[in-house]
Amino acid sequence: MSEPLVSVVIPCHNAGAWLEATLASVRAQTWRNYEIILVDDGSTDGSGALADRLAGPDLRVVHQPNAGQCAALNHGVRLAQGDFFNYLDADDLLAPDKIAVQVARLERGGGEFVASGAWARVRGDPAEARFEPEPVWRDLPPVDWLVTSWSGGGMMHGAAWLIPRALIERAGPWNEELSLINDLDYFPRVLLAGRGISFCPEARTYYRSGQAGALSGLNSRRGWESAFKATALAQAALLAAEDSPRTRRACADNLQRLIHAAYPFAPDLVAAAEAEVRRLGGSPVEPGGGRAFLLLRRLFGWKLARRLQVQARRQLRQISP
Repeated sequence: MSEPLVSVVIPCHNAGAWLEATLASVRAQTWRNYEIILVDDGSTDGSGALADRLAGPDLRVVHQPNAGQCAALNHGVRLAQGDFFNYLDADDLLAPDKIAVQVARLERGGGEFVASGAWARVRGDPAEARFEPEPVWRDLPPVDWLVTSWSGGGMMHGAAWLIPRALIERAGPWNEELSLINDLDYFPRVLLAGRGISFCPEARTYYRSGQAGALSGLNSRRGWESAFKATALAQAALLAAEDSPRTRRACADNLQRLIHAAYPFAPDLVAAAEAEVRRLGGSPVEPGGGRAFLLLRRLFGWKLARRLQVQARRQLRQISP
């Protein structure tokens, strides 16, 4: 019997500084039966040309006009031939045995489980990454995983998953109307399409964060609209699977965190979300921050504290050289 083929799907937009290292991390995999599908989404920094130079029998590069990350991912999935899928941002990294460990685990699950793994944020040298376990770092049924995560138990970045083709097809495509936190809509659908999450602690990935222009850091009206829509879609998927006090509480907590992040940038979206949190039964989640913010929150409430915080940051940017 032939070994399963793993498709590594990479959407790429202006990631030239990191792309070569990302591709090298795939090519260093101990699991050798893989293909890389890289979709250049209208890059203007030379990423597309660099990908073309690095192309080979294991790497197929396709180019499209800039249409967004979700469109690039869907394009890559349509081209991929794999039995398993690993999504990988063009600046993230895989440990050498990441795929092998997860394939071995999933082959015992009959195509009904998704593999997760340990991950760490990196800003510079991956050797400095710290892997800090979170409550979701364990085997869990899909609803339990989402409730644990949304209740403050941690997240799983996109490259950490390995997903059987059957679940990719069952979950449906990435929503191309979304930009900010598009994965919050997509991965719950994938998880809920299967029977459970198989955590593989040895399967490590490196999530590069803090880069200028990163999709996860966009702060615009379109971005906030996407974030609230993705959250609503994910909430609907979870409640369709189980509408109970624990799932409603998890949805309320998850939405409350987004409210904290979006205020005061999108007050109308925040107001609508606050009404939804009340409908779900409320949430005790409070926004965190530094000592000054926490003091202001205690004295004046979190909204005034946040407005003062945002104002101070704007003033600092104006006077910075």
